[in-house]
Amino acid sequence: MALLGLFAPGRCLSCRAPGPPVCAGCRCRLTLLDGPCCDRCGRPTERATDACRECSGRRLAFASARGAVVLAGPAHALVRAWKDRGLRAAADVAADLVLAVVAPPPGVAAVVPVPALPARAAWRGGDGALALAERLGRAWSLEVRRPLQRGGGRTQRGLDRVARRSNARGQFRAVDAVDGPVLLIDDVYTTGATADVCARLLRRAGASRVDVVTFARAVRR
Repeated sequence: MALLGLFAPGRCLSCRAPGPPVCAGCRCRLTLLDGPCCDRCGRPTERATDACRECSGRRLAFASARGAVVLAGPAHALVRAWKDRGLRAAADVAADLVLAVVAPPPGVAAVVPVPALPARAAWRGGDGALALAERLGRAWSLEVRRPLQRGGGRTQRGLDRVARRSNARGQFRAVDAVDGPVLLIDDVYTTGATADVCARLLRRAGASRVDVVTFARAVRR
């Protein structure tokens, strides 16, 4: 490993400075979601609230959603390195940040990853949400279950909330029964459409409650 490091030294995944996957400067620029937030969707707020302008009036199938960092600045580079390039170091950093910020609700029976599009997972050599779920499952001593499958279709990237929900409905299905409360794991919470569709399928498959945990969360001002 030391010899390999001479020829391929580590670099920050964001600014490319030599060193760890996230240098000290970029880590300081990450905005942690460790303050007051909406109890329902996890949007940061001035004070804790049961619902916010982002989720009020929406019939969401999940009980709560929490993210570790705001999807801004270095977090974008981390997500790209993880989702588009399948870099293990990025998944390790993402898991460490989630563990530092998010605590699983009591009584959770298992973690369930949101499955990636098969073609994209094959192209980049891995499934980002599954990699995060495996790391969180080990840390929290929770079983990793994979009752959801994803068929062909287009990525959610670039779609608005309505289009995301329609796109997700046609892609996901539950292939196994689920029991007890579970944590749904994904890389990014953007509009909540994917999480809602997957949580609805898990509830129909037998889950008594679904909470969502993601690495990053988009925050609209």
